[in-house]
Parts: sequence; structure tokens; C-alpha cells
Amino acid sequence: QVQLVESGGGAGQTGGSLTLSCSTSGSLFSDNGMGWYRDSFGQQRSLIARVETNGETAYAASVKDRFTISRSHDKNTLVLQMNNLKPEDTGVYFCNLLPPLLYEHYDWGRGTRVTVSS
Repeated sequence: QVQLVESGGGAGQTGGSLTLSCSTSGSLFSDNGMGWYRDSFGQQRSLIARVETNGETAYAASVKDRFTISRSHDKNTLVLQMNNLKPEDTGVYFCNLLPPLLYEHYDWGRGTRVTVSS
């Protein structure tokens, strides 16, 4: 049973901001690192932001210094703050576990679509 629900997507403009949220349930997610993934047209789903259990974060070069990943105190909500949006940020965004644990529990939510216009 999928326990990941993404929300907050929509239409944005270049230079604008959007905030995505991911609601999770269960210790599988709260006890492990999590990340945001993006499906862009013609490209493979890719990990763009990650947060480890110790709070350390890392970003893909394409979103570094523009996006911020964070978790709620109870670690049941994952947030992606997206600033200075670009048209190439358009895609469907998903949250999930990090590799390699991801491949042991390969189940995805529906994602949330972001469309950035120029």
C-alpha cells in the first residue's frame, strides 16, 4: 500500500516560487533518508534533493541554491521549497526513500505536477 502523497504542484512563472509537500506514514519513511525525484519530459526520473537521517541535505546541480528540502519535526512530512523557478523545472515530482533502500520498497505515489511558464 502506497503511503506517499505528494501535493502543492501547479503552475508557476519563471522566477517564482512553489512549495511541495509529501505526506508519509510509518517508520519506514520517518526512520530513513528521503528525497524528491523529478520526471521531466524525455528524461529518466532523477533524484534532485535528498535529506539524510542526520539532517544533511544534498542537491542536484540543476536545483542547487534554488530548492530547499526539509522535514517536519516528526519526520512525517517532507517539503521542497522551490525558488527562482525555471521552465526546465517543469515535470512531475515524487518523494520517496533513497537508494538503495528505495529498491527494496519500490512503490511510488502519484506525484504532483509542476509547470513553469516563461
